[in-house]
Amino acid sequence: MAVIELRDVRREYRLEGITVRALWGINFSVETGEFISIMGPSGSGKSTLMNILGCLDKPSGGTYALDGIETSCSGSDAFALIRNKKIGFVFQAFNLLPRTQAVENVELPLFYSGKGRGRNHRDRAEAVLREVGLGDRLTHLPSQLSGGQQQRVAIARAMVNDPAFILADEPTGNLDTEMTLEIMGLFQALNNRGKTVIMVTHEPELAAYTKRIITLRDGEILRDQPVAERRIAPEDLAQWRLDHAQLAEARSEGGGA
Repeated sequence: MAVIELRDVRREYRLEGITVRALWGINFSVETGEFISIMGPSGSGKSTLMNILGCLDKPSGGTYALDGIETSCSGSDAFALIRNKKIGFVFQAFNLLPRTQAVENVELPLFYSGKGRGRNHRDRAEAVLREVGLGDRLTHLPSQLSGGQQQRVAIARAMVNDPAFILADEPTGNLDTEMTLEIMGLFQALNNRGKTVIMVTHEPELAAYTKRIITLRDGEILRDQPVAERRIAPEDLAQWRLDHAQLAEARSEGGGA
């Protein structure tokens, strides 16, 4: 069964008496275990589509089924419940509570989902943090973590409810090259274990780490195709570190000459 199914999805806005067509006739489905990037220039409809996929907005027409649930007909309370239980969000800015430990940040979605209580929350949050490589950072505050580690906490928070899919919006926009490759490697590892991931990005270099690219232009799908030559983030990270180590060694030798 498809995790996501959009049929003739349209989104229009009224702006100063003018109808603005943000999306028009969007059709695609996402199967369990896919890793998809959504691309397009500014004004193409990426953000509008992300808001609909994330149940932050509803289409003006058409249907959006998420994990077998038709979201367009849901009331506000049901809509919020679907969003909390079915979708894990990862944002560019991390959106962590600054005075709250990593494990407590990850626990937060559990309080709204009704999945267990008390110690069960803490056990689940700790397990997911270990899964993203932060088992030794459970009680650290965000200010005590690097940017890459903060994004790992955000990914753990997105995973803690075992959502139908993870929706990542420019997840490496605030990270340097090394941390970007680490995060893309983590997404690939999660996807290899069966997690469905949808990433919104404007960078073709990042899209090359996914399995399928949906390209938007003027509110419509321009292309929907598999990635022909998929890159493997851990391999690129290893090569990046080797190149920089060799460069540092060359500089050291040059300075000592």
